[in-house]
Amino acid sequence: MPMLRFLTAGESHGKGLTGIIEGIPAGIPISKEEINKELKRRQQGYGRGGRMKIESDEVEIVSGIRWGKTLGSPITLFIKNRDWENWEKAMNSDKIFEGTHPPVTRPRPGHADLAGLLKYQHSDIRNVLERSSARETAMRVAIGAVAKQFLTNFDIKIGSFVTRIGSGEKEIETAYLSEKELLELSVLAETSSVRCPWKDAEAEFIKVIEQAIKNGDTVGGCFTVFAIGVPVGLGSHVHWDRKLDSKIAMGMMSIQAIKAVEIGDGVLLGKKYGSEVMDEIFYNKNKQFYRKTNHMGGIEGGISNGMPVIVKATMKPIPTLRKPLNSVDIFTKESSLASYERSDVCAVPAASIIGEAVLAWHIAEAFIEKFGGDSLEEIRANFSSYYKQIMKNKWLKHPTIKD
Repeated sequence: MPMLRFLTAGESHGKGLTGIIEGIPAGIPISKEEINKELKRRQQGYGRGGRMKIESDEVEIVSGIRWGKTLGSPITLFIKNRDWENWEKAMNSDKIFEGTHPPVTRPRPGHADLAGLLKYQHSDIRNVLERSSARETAMRVAIGAVAKQFLTNFDIKIGSFVTRIGSGEKEIETAYLSEKELLELSVLAETSSVRCPWKDAEAEFIKVIEQAIKNGDTVGGCFTVFAIGVPVGLGSHVHWDRKLDSKIAMGMMSIQAIKAVEIGDGVLLGKKYGSEVMDEIFYNKNKQFYRKTNHMGGIEGGISNGMPVIVKATMKPIPTLRKPLNSVDIFTKESSLASYERSDVCAVPAASIIGEAVLAWHIAEAFIEKFGGDSLEEIRANFSSYYKQIMKNKWLKHPTIKD
C-alpha cells in the first residue's frame, strides 16, 4: 500500500469538489494562499471557456492542518462550485427533483459519454459527463499544491511550459537545458497567455486558437513539465509498480484529454542510435558523478539519476465542439448531432499546470517512500544521512584495493 495517497470526489456542476490526502507527515508548513495561487494559474489561458468567468476557485481546508502546519492526519480540502446555484435542481441528490432537468441523449465523439453510459447502464449522459469533466482537475491542482509545498523543504522545484498548440510548434531540445534554463523558461511562461516562453511561437499559438474559435472547433497541443533538485534514488528497478517513470506516466495519462506521455526525449529516442542519446557519465573533483546531457529525462531503470526529471505530454482537442459532430440519439437510435456543453476551445496552458501538480505529487510520493517518517524533521534527518552517504561514496571501494 502506498505511503502517500489521495482521493477526489465531486461533479462538475455539483456543490463542489472534495479531496482527501493521506500520508503527509506532520510539521509541513502549508499556505492556503499558495494553494489558491495554483488554482488561479489553472484557470488562466487563452482559449478557456465561459465557465472560467463564473468560477473563482478558492480552497477551504477542512482538516489535517492547524495553525499553518500539517498534523500528520488526513488533510481534507474543499472547493466550492459557484455554478451550483444554477444547477441545484439538475444535480440535487434528493429524489424529489428527479425529472426536473431534461436528459442528455446525444453522446459526443471522443468523450466518455457513450462508453460510460453503457458501462454503468445509465439513461442520462449527464450521469457520466459530470464526473468525467476536467473540472475534477481543480482539486488535483490543490492537492498538487500541497505536494509542492512539501517538496520546497528539500529545494525541489516544479515548472512547465507549452511547446505546441495544434499545427504551431516550438522545437526545443530539453536534453541540453540546465536547471537554470528550465526555470527561466517556466518563469517566462507565466507572462504568456498560452504559457509559451517564446514570443514568436506565442503569436503563432494564439493565431491557431483564434482560427479554431472562428471555425467552431477545438485544438490540442503539447507541454513540458519538469522537476529540478530531485535526488538520486527515487523509485526502483526491482518491481514494475515501483518505477518512478511508470508512476509519472500513469499520473499524466490520468489527466483528462492527455493521450501521450514521454519521459525525456521519449519518441525521439526511437529514431536515434544509442551512441547519440545515452547520457555519458563523468566524475568530477568534488567526487560526484554527473552527466552533460539529459536525453533520459532524469530517470534510468525506473530510478531518478539526479538530473532534472523532464516529462512531455500531448493533449487531444477537446471533444465538445460548438459545431457538433455526427452522433446517435441513445433512445431513438436515429442520427443526430452530438450534444453541446459549455466548454473550452483550448486548455493546453491549463493542462500544463495540472501536469505540474501531477508531477509534484509523484515526486513527493517517491520521496516519502524513500525517506519516510512521521514528521518533517524525521524525514530531513533521513534525507541528510542518505545525502552524506551518496556524497562520500565510502562503500565504493574495490574489493582488491586497500586504503
